[in-house]
Amino acid sequence: MPRPFRPVTLEPLRRRSKRTAGLAVLSLAAGLLAAVPAEAAPADQQRQRDFAAAAREFGVPEHVLLGVSFLESRWDFNAGTPSTSAGYGPMHLTDLREAGAGTHHDEGGEDPRGDEARQPKLPVTPAPKPPPPGLQTIDEAAALIGQNVKTLRTDTTQNIRGGAALLAKYQREAGDWHAAVARYSGAKDEAGARSFADEVFDTISKGVSRKTDDGQNVTLAATPVSPARAQTEDAKTECPKKVSCLSVPAPYQELPNNDYGNHDKADRPKSQKVEYIVIHDTEGYWDTAMDLVRDPTYVSWHYTIRSSDGQIAQHVPTKDVAWHAGNWYVNAKSVGIEHEGFAAKGTWYTEAMYRTSAKLVGYLARKYDVPLDRAHIIGHDNVPGTIPSTIKGMHWDPGPYWDWSHYFDLMGAPLTGFGRPGSPLVTITPDFATNRPAFTGCEGGGKPCPARGSGSVVLRSEPNDAAPLLKDIGLRPDGSASTMDVSDIGSRAETGQRYVVAERRDGWTAIWYLGQKGWFRDARATSPAFGLVVTPKPGLATVPVFGRAYPEAEAYPANVPVQQVVPLPYTFSAGQRYSLGNVVGSEYFSATTFDPANHVVVKGKTRYVQIQFGHRIAFVKADDVRILPAF
Repeated sequence: MPRPFRPVTLEPLRRRSKRTAGLAVLSLAAGLLAAVPAEAAPADQQRQRDFAAAAREFGVPEHVLLGVSFLESRWDFNAGTPSTSAGYGPMHLTDLREAGAGTHHDEGGEDPRGDEARQPKLPVTPAPKPPPPGLQTIDEAAALIGQNVKTLRTDTTQNIRGGAALLAKYQREAGDWHAAVARYSGAKDEAGARSFADEVFDTISKGVSRKTDDGQNVTLAATPVSPARAQTEDAKTECPKKVSCLSVPAPYQELPNNDYGNHDKADRPKSQKVEYIVIHDTEGYWDTAMDLVRDPTYVSWHYTIRSSDGQIAQHVPTKDVAWHAGNWYVNAKSVGIEHEGFAAKGTWYTEAMYRTSAKLVGYLARKYDVPLDRAHIIGHDNVPGTIPSTIKGMHWDPGPYWDWSHYFDLMGAPLTGFGRPGSPLVTITPDFATNRPAFTGCEGGGKPCPARGSGSVVLRSEPNDAAPLLKDIGLRPDGSASTMDVSDIGSRAETGQRYVVAERRDGWTAIWYLGQKGWFRDARATSPAFGLVVTPKPGLATVPVFGRAYPEAEAYPANVPVQQVVPLPYTFSAGQRYSLGNVVGSEYFSATTFDPANHVVVKGKTRYVQIQFGHRIAFVKADDVRILPAF
């Protein structure tokens, strides 16, 4: 049973708020004066001054204002684009009218199970439900400071003032800063709101300093505060401590015509090792995701994380196999985590979501001994097609706007690498804020996407900005070049992925990618890495590349149909090298009936090597390749 919640003890802050409460009703003129920067203020410290001025004006402790803003946006402007939950600016003031209810981007006809032993599971995803009406805080904030809503979306100074005015109002009504911060999260359930407030005050107690995406240096000095943390974990869930985690079970249920849904019973890690944690986005809002995962005719995943406050919901026990990644081999050996958001809208993910997700992944990695690297913590966009015909339909979320570098920093596993300068093995590490590829198609129709930060590096066929992009014959069998559409991953490397250098020339670097040289300007886009590389054995002109590590035919018992080992339509030729991600045995989890007593794990003698072959991982047979140190 949860412990009774005690309000955070912040008496000095309360006294200060009483002394300055009258400032909250200053005239509009006074507010405008507060927004005028001092002549002597360094340009890169203006946002710090804006926080200080707004805190004074509305009687909000400055570190509370800074802490709330950091947990929402990391103090970033995000090029004026909304978050995945319709929030704008450093204070994440929500404006659903402007952001829209969300558009579901068609990611292709993927079968989330990806098991050829069963009929394809192709559920129709309904249009996203509108988000809750609470996502319209910008109206009240604008009224409190006498500004129009467009100004609060586009002017960071007024955005901060509006957020401060809201916080002050919430504190006056609640009488407590912790409760005010909890309400600011927008969470409609108490557990999520409390958890958000706890994370804010943890951040305040530790302090943080960073440069924002638009070049502002902001510091939150460590300030001792001791919130009494509420116990928010559900006893039925598998979650780290000190996060809010709800149980929203996905049904394991028989259906007509010998069908069942919406996952498979298993006994991991006893039956199979968990090798991967797969990061997804929901392509819809929280309520839509909760409805779908509770539908036995739909598919499933293990966890969902909410944007506004980082609330976690668990749906499938991690010992069981969810239907989420489009590749049965990966499904059988992974945990899938969905994040409320949209891959293709050019929106951004909140800090609250990143933080609780990083805690969850760290917890799962420790539980199942999963390495914290991009060969094991992968996006849905890194999962390979199973056979040639499934490549084109594979999903590509969470998309190019997911900040892998920041995500791994939060897990204490930075992606910068430890290789020596000049190493032939490199990790893709562009600066997320300043790396802004010109993607198109975020709102459909080939229109330009917002000019905002990305972890993607675009590859060209020659060291020339005008050269065509690379070809992905799995996506385009006609041999045409890849495009800059946000959904086209055929010529795109992602932060944290490791590749082998094929050539360097005049400030350009080429890496081996899908059997080709992929060129990019290497202006701090990579870090030297240390590791192993894979190349064909002497005498082999090419080796086949696979999307799964299935056993040889002889390994299958008589009652389990043999699953074909079909190569993908790519070429891995002599002289090429790819980064090694793992060495694995061959396995197939046969689970085609409702009764788990009939489920069988088939293990073969064939061993496979996982490589970073293109944007997605791939597998080659260990007998076909040599494994060498990267030097």
